[in-house]
Parts: sequence; C-alpha cells; structure tokens
Amino acid sequence: MPRIKSAAKAMRKSKAAHARNRTRRSELRTALKKVRSATTTAEASAAYKRAAQLLDRAGRKNLIHKNAAARQKSRLARVVESKK
Repeated sequence: MPRIKSAAKAMRKSKAAHARNRTRRSELRTALKKVRSATTTAEASAAYKRAAQLLDRAGRKNLIHKNAAARQKSRLARVVESKK
C-alpha cells in the first residue's frame, strides 16, 4: 500500500479509471459483435451506427487508438455492405 498521500490518491483514481474503462471496453466489444452477428441489413446498419459512435468516443478518450477506431469502423462498414 502507498505510504504517501498523493500515491494513495493516484491509486484510487487509477482503480476508478480501470473500472470505467472495463465497462466502456465491454460495451464497445458487445456493439461490434452485434454488427457482425446481425442477419438483416436494417439490423446491421442500426447496430453499425451505435458501434461507430462508441468507436469514435473510444478513440477520442484514448480507450483505443484513434487509428484503430477508424480501422474498425472501416471493417464494420464492409461487413454491413456484405449483408445487402
């Protein structure tokens, strides 16, 4: 355990951020799976819209790298196009 006050606070903040990031990462992964598992075009495009929002936010918040978010969006767009 940290002995210094600032280290203790840093540890608390780190723990809170870790919990937030786990939740957001889980939500993002679920959204990506929904796009890939969609059966109809309408279902896929609706799921893609939500996944794109989450990917953009994750890229902005440095949850994932912004180029990785762009790459994922591009790949998902191709998946949605193939459902047509």
